[in-house]
Amino acid sequence: MPLNMLMPRIGRGVAAALRTPTLRSAFAQPRSTPLTVALMSKRWESAAAAAVQPTQEESQRLSNLRNIGISAHIDSGKTTVTERILYYTGRIKEIHEVRGKDNVGATMDWMDLEREKGITIQSAATYAQWGGTNLNIIDTPGHVDFTIEVERALRVLDGAVLVLCSVSGVQSQTITVDRQMRRYNVPRISFINKMDRAGANPSRIIDQIRHKLKIPAAALQVPIGSEDAFEGVVDVLANRAVYNRGTRGEDIVYGEVPAHMVETVNAAREELIATLAEVDDEIGELFIEEKVPTEQQIRAAVRRATIARKFTPVLMGSAIKDKGVQQLLDAVISYLPNPTEITNTMLDIDNDEKVLEVIPHSNQPFVGLAFKLEEGKYGQLTYIRVYQGRLEKGQFAYHVKTGKKIKIARLVRMHSNSMEDVDSVGAGEICALFGIDCASGDTFTDGTINCSMSTMFVPDSVISLSLTPKDKNAPNFSKALNRFQREDPTFRVHVDTESKQTIISGMGELHLDIYVERMRREYNVDCITGKPQVAFRETATSKSKFAYTHKKQTGGSGQYGRVVGYIEPIDSAQHAELPHEFVNNVVGGNIPTQFLPACEKGYMDGLKEGFMVGHPVVGVRMVLEDGQAHMVDSSELAFRLATFNAFREAFKASGPRILEPVMLVEVSAPVEFQGNVLGSLNKRKGMIVDTETQEDYCVVTSEVPLNNMFGYSTELRSATQGKGEFSMEYKRHSPVLHSVQEELIKEHQAKLAEKK
Repeated sequence: MPLNMLMPRIGRGVAAALRTPTLRSAFAQPRSTPLTVALMSKRWESAAAAAVQPTQEESQRLSNLRNIGISAHIDSGKTTVTERILYYTGRIKEIHEVRGKDNVGATMDWMDLEREKGITIQSAATYAQWGGTNLNIIDTPGHVDFTIEVERALRVLDGAVLVLCSVSGVQSQTITVDRQMRRYNVPRISFINKMDRAGANPSRIIDQIRHKLKIPAAALQVPIGSEDAFEGVVDVLANRAVYNRGTRGEDIVYGEVPAHMVETVNAAREELIATLAEVDDEIGELFIEEKVPTEQQIRAAVRRATIARKFTPVLMGSAIKDKGVQQLLDAVISYLPNPTEITNTMLDIDNDEKVLEVIPHSNQPFVGLAFKLEEGKYGQLTYIRVYQGRLEKGQFAYHVKTGKKIKIARLVRMHSNSMEDVDSVGAGEICALFGIDCASGDTFTDGTINCSMSTMFVPDSVISLSLTPKDKNAPNFSKALNRFQREDPTFRVHVDTESKQTIISGMGELHLDIYVERMRREYNVDCITGKPQVAFRETATSKSKFAYTHKKQTGGSGQYGRVVGYIEPIDSAQHAELPHEFVNNVVGGNIPTQFLPACEKGYMDGLKEGFMVGHPVVGVRMVLEDGQAHMVDSSELAFRLATFNAFREAFKASGPRILEPVMLVEVSAPVEFQGNVLGSLNKRKGMIVDTETQEDYCVVTSEVPLNNMFGYSTELRSATQGKGEFSMEYKRHSPVLHSVQEELIKEHQAKLAEKK
């Protein structure tokens, strides 16, 4: 095998050693050294892989394919960027703005509610072509209430464009999106938008990316002018000016670097090389040897570091002014990976869930993941990412979870809310199917393999409210709720066992308001909503022992079960991953093994509802140490009730506390209203975390209990003359003040007394 082919497998150090004649000749001897054994096994692996290599046509198709998402904080210009991408790629003939005067609205914001409110509510998929490369694009919402849309889009995408405002920069939802990209190992390009806005400062934004998002970043472009004088950009690598001309910026004009910017461009290039030297070995070696890398070497290094998620290249422009979007498209193709350059894994269900690597070729057995459901006029529309194999119209697919065999009757590509029928879809593509009964995160195969893709992370709901239809006999009420639950995993519905009210839960006030409004518009069901309810939790603060005996004699065989042990709090830092734990330390068979699962069920029953305010109990570990059983009277029910009552008694003696959701609130307003903003947050028991002044605007970050945030939008508008805006996201659950806890317990007791 040639030496250059061994390089990526055996490492640069070994390859360097092999260049010496002595070692090279020694390496050629047929001795079974560990190195030769490893290399031989690699050869066998490569031979096996060669047997399933794709055709040249298939390889070309995959290398010319990009699956990307457009993500950002709300109002950073994601949908506007996507609208320009569709226009410049020839997908649409006219540009319409998000809040345009023509009342048409952007292509990707197809829902009436989206166009009225000027925000993206649902992620929308489309496809386009740029320079011979096919693009599957998903435009995602920026509001934290619809974060599940971003979550499931990033789960199936190979790369992303992170859009940042040139003034506001890294904001709260930007940090959330960054966390989601890291969760699914998604490489990203950063695009600083709104360069025409007053106060635009790209160097400050790049600094924020490095320090707030903790990822090395450097600009590939330098702006020519800024704010009203923003004309175009200088390509740092090609060392030339780039301007957008024509009525909608469709004509690209290249020119010389303006004389007054030569030093700035050289400094930007040096900064780019220095940043790359820290994350890329090849540029690092040239940097140490004080050699100047060529343009091709720098571009190759940017691509390697971006795909390895060690670096994010930064571009800039103004989508609303039709500047910089074509260069962004070029960067997507140059620096973001194709499906073969991303490692995806699946679990072999028949082989103890062994982790297997997905082979993204169409000549493999079909594996696809349903990541989004939508109710269309032809029934349920299921979005699927084809990870492996080919999906064809008329073929059969198997639902891994249920084992059902499904015929693919219709296969479509989506363009916002319109669709195009296709006969087949290859590996790496995104498509949609009709008439399939499944849920978000379900895996489909062709039946020859029994594998499952990992599903997506679904955050817990933070707010609830009661919902009652005005017409008690409304037939579409339950139909609408069932549909919304299937579409959105963060939208949850349950019936309160005591009040018999329907309770809906979600990620925020706006999230629930949108669904209530959709019920009215799409199902003609007018609803009355109750006061929003915060998702409180209860927890223990100290260790508490229990020794409980459950005895009941009713003639004949009775019920008997005794349990002994203790409960203790779990470290609060582990609440998210480990909200509860049951530990069995019983020895000697004092509790027969067939009753131990019943003991755990009794513990789980106790967690469902605390005694203080009736909310779930978290952060408690139950350790079962001993017990006693009766030969005749003991049963699963007896031990379940014994454990349930033992937990209730021990929990009351463990210094229980009520936990409330605390939100990370970010408020931006003109500097002259900073005092009003700080005062309003302090009044709501907020803890100020950070304040930052950006030109004429100030940004205040604080942690505020969700229970104190209701009605804040109205207060902020009046305190800032309508110029302030805020966003919030769930941070953690924290103990409430003792005075608040007493009030909440009294309210709960009063509600119970009313029901009696």
